[in-house]
Amino acid sequence: MNTELEAAYLAVLAQLAISGPKALMRRVEVAADELGIDASLDELVAHLLGQTPNDPLRKQISLQLALWDAAPSDAAWTQGTNERSEGRRTLIYELLDFPEATRATLLQMFPVKVDQNVIISEEFDPWYTDERRQAGAFYWPAYQNYLRDFRGWQPESIADLGSATTDVVQRLSDPSRTEAYQSKGLVVGYVQSGKTANFTGVLAKAIDSGYRLLIVMTGTIDILREQTQRRVDMELVGEENILRDIDRSDAEVLSSVDYQDDPDWIDGRFIRHGVLPSSQNFPDIIRLTNHRFAGKTGDYRSLQAGITALEFEKFDRSLPLHHPVNLPRSSARLVIIKKNTSVLKRLVRDLKTIRPKLGEIPALVIDDESDQASVNTSDPSRWQANERERSATNKLIAELLGLLPRSQYVGYTATPFANVFIDPSDTEDIFPKDFLLSLGRPPGYMGVSDFHDLDSDIELADRTVANSREKAHVRDLLATGPDRIPEMQHALAAFVISGAIKLYRESLGSGTYRHHTMLVHESVKQDDHKDLADEIRAAWSGAAFSSPSGLVLLRNLFEGDFTPVSAAQEALPFPATFDELKPFIGRSISKITGSGDPIIIVNGDKDLAQEAIDFDKRSVWRILVGGTKLSRGFTVEGLTISYYRRKTKQADTLMQMGRWFGFRHGYRDLVRLYIGRAEADGRKTIDLYEAFEAIVRDEERFRDELRKYAELVDGRPQIRPSQIPPLVSQHLPWLRPAARNKMFNARLVTRRSPGTPVEPVALPKLPVDIEHNYSALLPLMASTTVQASFPIPSSTAGSRFDCWYGLVGHDTVIQALRGLRWVTDGYFAADLRYFEELGGKVDDWVVLMPQLGTRGMMRELPGVGSRSLFKRSRTRDPLFQAISDPKYRDVGLRIANATDSFGDSLVEQLRQDRRGSIIVYPIVEDDLSPAVSNDEIPTNACILGLTLVAPASATPSGTPLVQFEAYNKALAQQAIIPRVSGVS
Repeated sequence: MNTELEAAYLAVLAQLAISGPKALMRRVEVAADELGIDASLDELVAHLLGQTPNDPLRKQISLQLALWDAAPSDAAWTQGTNERSEGRRTLIYELLDFPEATRATLLQMFPVKVDQNVIISEEFDPWYTDERRQAGAFYWPAYQNYLRDFRGWQPESIADLGSATTDVVQRLSDPSRTEAYQSKGLVVGYVQSGKTANFTGVLAKAIDSGYRLLIVMTGTIDILREQTQRRVDMELVGEENILRDIDRSDAEVLSSVDYQDDPDWIDGRFIRHGVLPSSQNFPDIIRLTNHRFAGKTGDYRSLQAGITALEFEKFDRSLPLHHPVNLPRSSARLVIIKKNTSVLKRLVRDLKTIRPKLGEIPALVIDDESDQASVNTSDPSRWQANERERSATNKLIAELLGLLPRSQYVGYTATPFANVFIDPSDTEDIFPKDFLLSLGRPPGYMGVSDFHDLDSDIELADRTVANSREKAHVRDLLATGPDRIPEMQHALAAFVISGAIKLYRESLGSGTYRHHTMLVHESVKQDDHKDLADEIRAAWSGAAFSSPSGLVLLRNLFEGDFTPVSAAQEALPFPATFDELKPFIGRSISKITGSGDPIIIVNGDKDLAQEAIDFDKRSVWRILVGGTKLSRGFTVEGLTISYYRRKTKQADTLMQMGRWFGFRHGYRDLVRLYIGRAEADGRKTIDLYEAFEAIVRDEERFRDELRKYAELVDGRPQIRPSQIPPLVSQHLPWLRPAARNKMFNARLVTRRSPGTPVEPVALPKLPVDIEHNYSALLPLMASTTVQASFPIPSSTAGSRFDCWYGLVGHDTVIQALRGLRWVTDGYFAADLRYFEELGGKVDDWVVLMPQLGTRGMMRELPGVGSRSLFKRSRTRDPLFQAISDPKYRDVGLRIANATDSFGDSLVEQLRQDRRGSIIVYPIVEDDLSPAVSNDEIPTNACILGLTLVAPASATPSGTPLVQFEAYNKALAQQAIIPRVSGVS
């Protein structure tokens, strides 16, 4: 196509981007006529069909169609059609005046993306209209173009971002609103999935619409704050706002700007607006923080004499800043600050110096990693006289929001469990009272589910690298001590090989690979990092990759691992033989060891960190050893090989450590995860791969629950954020959704326990309650009419124990359990809810009443007969210690099919797929009187303990074992019980 004609198409499309779709060819033909060239729709279609997706015209048409598809329905041209629907695309083609044949071709080339973000929201004032969006549009269109032209985003991704950011901004308060209103929301993304891009887009639209104080709170470490500052400066703020009035010809003054030695600044990759925005009647952005300069952090410092930086300009000083006359003429202030109490105190202190004016300032507070530090971790049980206490950072955030009545709060996280547990009735806290938005999985993203075969119907023996994500990308770590060196060398060899393949692809013009990294994460302790780094250095040296033996290791890995995986994955250039790759192996090793040491320790200790890790200023081809600094929020660029053995028992913490998630364009097939499958944890071992799979299920269930309730009914929300039903699940009993101090407001809803003993220990103390429980459980005890003996599995002498047993139906068990009383109301509610849901899955239960050999412990139980009593004591008042005896419990497990049978005829006879077991322990806390053994014990003195085992098959695979919900003090009078309920 003629370049002039292509330019004409692009110019017309730019006009239609503002007005909405209109007859395209009529407008292009006018421009073409002036140029003396012909233009036809057939020629356009032929051009589009013959070009790659990166052709400028094809890319712009694809982008514009995606943006129109996702445009809010309030735009006049949409005629009320739903976003991302076939009806919307049909209308677009009609407005463009395309004939049917052309529409079919374009639809095949540019299909409609129908998936939507999931939102649970309060009703809101529809102030963010199409007219309002267009009137102030400056930073958003610039950011959109930057993502297309510099970041290489695909059109559907840009449209997704546009839709998601509008979903957020329209739920904020109108910045020019007369009455102040403070909205609070939460945006849930995936780990390393582009949340920074989302809140940068929200910042752009917020500034365009009138917000003038923008505060971004990042994580708790400097490198994350600096990474965020640079991204926002580079992609939104731009050169003109950074330099402002600095004379570019004055080298000395220019050298004081924080990015003068940044390669991307030098290469012109920072966004350029062409002019200082205020010269075009758009707001400038004044930075109150910067990146880093001369080795010093650019985090917020007290302004002191420069407090005027917080003085906002007014065109009409008789009107408040938020008035529509003043907002367009006032510059925006940007603060990017880490969540550190001393830094937050400086900002709060400075704002207090202009307190009388704060009520006029439309402000937006973005809280990145909002489940970290922001959540109140103060224990309610220690509050004095019901006076709410707050942890230090939470208190400062509450104070900040209190100082700015026109501020809006939006939290961002990939692990929202702690956020949804916040008490909705605490109006000063950060519960997302106005909206909760779950972002869709972005195209090209490689997340946790890409490493697991969830619900695969392919048998384990039949799984290959072509049909199994685990086989393709995951490698097990099983060895310990010195025996683990070969596994470590295998991972290091993968790092060398994947680097060589990147260089091979680069030589063919297939992508550029500025960074190539390997992450080793095993401990949070800095001393461990030093020892681990030394161990890796020894493993690297011992592998001798340049020697004949080292090349054999590399060849075997290339031919046995990388070749079959890459053949089954992306269609990217790949060496046909190891010999073809050989020239690039030496280059890969050279780049990794360029500084003499293949390792960088990243933990903030100056004695250990041999060099700063700076992905912005230099190419990084290294092995990174660290802990906290390499986990939450921080993007490890070029990460290809991960060696992970770090244990934690909080799902959100574990998920945030998955730095191997993210966008791996051009090397997805090379990604490998080496992960511990049997990490020591006391007497047990933890399978970290299994733990991540449980998180996948927890996360997907959370999103599914949101999706279920997000659909509008008669145009209105079914539920509001404060009414969200049980959302948070727990598929592994040892892996909690969040740390205990973030779950004080979590109420346990269901605790499923297939094949696992449930042993309540909060047994009542009052005689009236003890007698009530005896009556409730009498039908179960009375069923034990058969006396027999059962084997003791741990006994080598074939010992057995006596026991009374019987069978009862499931309904009888449920009726008995419903009637029980406990020390704490609601203590057994989560377990009871599970047993209740087993209706139709369990036929009956075997009730066991073991007997002791000591006649002195025999007593007559009213309505039951002569039975053994068990002495137990409460070690933590009012809770008993463990009640059951392992030898009895073992038989119960085998009857319920929870463990293998041991061939005993009676156990085999009782063992059924749909049968559970219950062991009943009549308990006394004090020594028995020396009365005769057949004395009747009073029913108000016989405490009854239980061990229940539901059949192992009673819960389908993939169903969460535990579910929680947020406890709302404003809606119910219930105790906060997680600390107690976790005991049973």
